[in-house]
Amino acid sequence: MTQVTQTGAGAGGRGSQRAQYCERSSQRRKHRLSCSCVLLLLLSFVICGPASAQKVVDKMVATVNAGVKTDLITYSDLLWQLALQPDTPLDNPRSEDLNKALRLLIDQRLILQEAEKLPAIAPTAKEVTDARDELARYFASAGEFQQRLLKVGLTSEKLDEIIEQRLKMERYLSFRFQNFVVVTQKEIADYYKDVYVPRFRTRFPGRLVPTLEEARTEIETQLTEAKIESDTDAFLDTARERAEIIVLSPV
Repeated sequence: MTQVTQTGAGAGGRGSQRAQYCERSSQRRKHRLSCSCVLLLLLSFVICGPASAQKVVDKMVATVNAGVKTDLITYSDLLWQLALQPDTPLDNPRSEDLNKALRLLIDQRLILQEAEKLPAIAPTAKEVTDARDELARYFASAGEFQQRLLKVGLTSEKLDEIIEQRLKMERYLSFRFQNFVVVTQKEIADYYKDVYVPRFRTRFPGRLVPTLEEARTEIETQLTEAKIESDTDAFLDTARERAEIIVLSPV
């Protein structure tokens, strides 16, 4: 059963919810941490942002162990996650945004620990570069994207590492769930009648509704994605129950 504890003021058990990718600092990733070791390591280190002379003091926020290893989540990990989310404020980040990022990172660690059991799914350097370029297109400009990275001290090497892990997780979820999803013709027909047609008429009044055959591919894709999402949620629920998740410092 999932163990969720906190240390310090305001400590108390709490769970995490599903959310999408970051990783902990490369220095700590080399070590297998036990809970007692983590508590002894509650010393902060300093990251100097290239875009500012201001110093950001890092701290350990949580650990995740799904039976493979103990992964550490730091405050920097949270800031890096926020920086990769367009339109999310980085100056004096809100507790709500930080906690959402934490829940997302916990889920990512759970998936990644499973994904890393399959080394064959590791992406190539070109795939990482292509995914980084695609990510940058979600921002208003390349300059804005770079400024957000600089503000939180996210280097190009660390960004590539994060993206590589995201691709590993995507491939693992595809391997585990997508290849086994079955959408029946009855499900497609029922969805067309009960959901697709009413929704189309509401959104496009007066327009001719596409036939079932014309909408079949779109409906099948939607149903497949919904089943993958449901299967992933169930997987994460089980993973959280089995994992040891310790919140060291509330955010």
